[in-house]
Amino acid sequence: METEKPKSAMNNRSKKFAKTFQKVISLKSATKIASNNGICMLNSNLKVKEDSFTDHHIKTNGNNNKNKARNKAVMEALIARLFAGVTTIKASYAELQMAQHPYNNDSIQVADQAVVDELRAISELKRRFLKKELNLSPQVTIMLAEIQEQQSIMKTYEITIKKLQGEVDAKESHISSLRKKLDECISFNKSLEKKLNSNASLSLFVNLEISMLNHTHFVYFLHHTLKSIRTFVKLMIEEMESANWDVEAAVKFIHPNAVFNKPSHRCFGFESFVCITMFESFNYPNFIFSNDPLHNYHQNHYFDKFKRLRSLNPKQYLENNPNSSFAKFLKSKYLQLVHAKMECSLFGNLNQRKLVNSGGYPDSAFFLAFAEMAKRVWTLHYLALSFQENVSIFQVKKNTRFSEVYMESVTEESVSTTSVDSTTDSNSGEFRVVFTVVPGFKIGKTVIQSQVYLSLVDSSPSSS
Repeated sequence: METEKPKSAMNNRSKKFAKTFQKVISLKSATKIASNNGICMLNSNLKVKEDSFTDHHIKTNGNNNKNKARNKAVMEALIARLFAGVTTIKASYAELQMAQHPYNNDSIQVADQAVVDELRAISELKRRFLKKELNLSPQVTIMLAEIQEQQSIMKTYEITIKKLQGEVDAKESHISSLRKKLDECISFNKSLEKKLNSNASLSLFVNLEISMLNHTHFVYFLHHTLKSIRTFVKLMIEEMESANWDVEAAVKFIHPNAVFNKPSHRCFGFESFVCITMFESFNYPNFIFSNDPLHNYHQNHYFDKFKRLRSLNPKQYLENNPNSSFAKFLKSKYLQLVHAKMECSLFGNLNQRKLVNSGGYPDSAFFLAFAEMAKRVWTLHYLALSFQENVSIFQVKKNTRFSEVYMESVTEESVSTTSVDSTTDSNSGEFRVVFTVVPGFKIGKTVIQSQVYLSLVDSSPSSS
């Protein structure tokens, strides 16, 4: 019985210890303990173990965070390296394409090898990644990848620039070729135009003898002369427009009360002015007033001059014959037709006028066109003097009724259209002459119609 007492005491003491230990753990803190049975020592040991566990946990978490950060940096470096590799392959492929046109074998080999090397490097990177053998320095790898990518991008830009420059060079070469062809076509057209203007109507005069001369020859050469007049008028209007002239105001100065049916008809006003100036005194030998009639001069003399001059270059003839009658005629007509204010406005100076006045001959397109026109008028004058019959020139007065015998309209479509209307309505009006564009000619009793600009006016006693 005595032996059981100690056992019961131990059990009670054990139960009390367990209860106290549980209370300490649940509270996790106790500043004062009632008994001194060693529980304070146990509490002290517990605190030490808890601190060690916390340090270990923090250290483990810190290592895990560092590993995660490093892994993240390594993956970023890996992706940067892959992107740089793709950019390098793209640049090398662009270089490979560039080397195809034009074909460059060395460049093709270099570009192809660059693609192969980069693919191998990416393949090796893949192998090391799968086997977890990546040993990258993230900062260095990212920096090198960025450098590689920038170099590849610059290389791609250089290739693109070369390609664009090549296309620009090809376009410029094509443009140059087209421009050359255009110049050749323009030159060819000008030569054809020159031949047509100079030879189309002149073929009739080949081997022509004075005994064979008739009115048809005069009409042909008159049309040949009018072509050069219209060429000069066109050039003169272009020069006016280039100098910012008011073309409408200029033509109204020539014909103040003229009303044009279309703006394009204003050219007839300038053509009228040129013809009036160039054909003035046509009825007299050498365009100089004389009481002697034309037919009193020897026709063979003038016909020989006509045949000699009709195909000559006017500038060359003037240089070889500076004191000829034609040189005097040209000088007089130029100074009369091209007013000093007009020349200064068109060309900014009076250099051409001064040169012509002193006996020289400018090389400008404007003067050469004028010289060609003057030569044809002068040659037509010689042809007129070659006829045995008297040749005279006439103008039609303003507001004269239209007559098909003495006139033809420079705008025939309006005459034919309105003449039909006039037959159906007697009050529809009649055509009157606004001004003469090209004078008419009489060879004996034969009339070569003048060319006139017409206007439709009301048919009334006051207008007739």
